[in-house]
Amino acid sequence: MIITIEGPTAAGKTAIALMLAEALNTRIVNCDSRQVYRYM
Repeated sequence: MIITIEGPTAAGKTAIALMLAEALNTRIVNCDSRQVYRYM
């Protein structure tokens, strides 16, 4: 299963991702627009 969380800056995405990762006992893979555009 892959879950994506998107939203504007300071919307609480990281907090939600941390809660989900803990609840699902899984890892977080983080990327931002600068990382994505750099390799396109």
